[in-house]
Amino acid sequence: EVQLVESGGGSVQPGGSLRLSCVASGFSFEDYSIGWFRQDPGKEREGISHIIINSGRTFYSDAVKGRFTTSSDNTKKTVYLQMNNLKDQDTGVYYCAADRAAYGTFYFESGAQGGLEHWGQGTLVTVSS
Repeated sequence: EVQLVESGGGSVQPGGSLRLSCVASGFSFEDYSIGWFRQDPGKEREGISHIIINSGRTFYSDAVKGRFTTSSDNTKKTVYLQMNNLKDQDTGVYYCAADRAAYGTFYFESGAQGGLEHWGQGTLVTVSS
């Protein structure tokens, strides 16, 4: 059974940090791009970042570049999202998504439409003073 399980969400004040984790199982981890999307109620889903596991190449949206870092631990089949200098607009449900073929712009565009292979259930991040 394919599973992506996110954790690490919570409430934090602006300027704070959180680290999200996505544990993968049931598929060949090293063959995939895995990353993060977020969605706030009433807004469209947006791509945040992803990593091509076998190369370590990472991609970021302009909204988070310089503040967020995506990494992977292949022995643990886990992808991380380190979020620093959080802002109110970073609030939302963060979803982990995996796809064998998509990366770069195509990954972000497909994921915004829900078109990637595997999805987690999401973890809520609230940034508020």
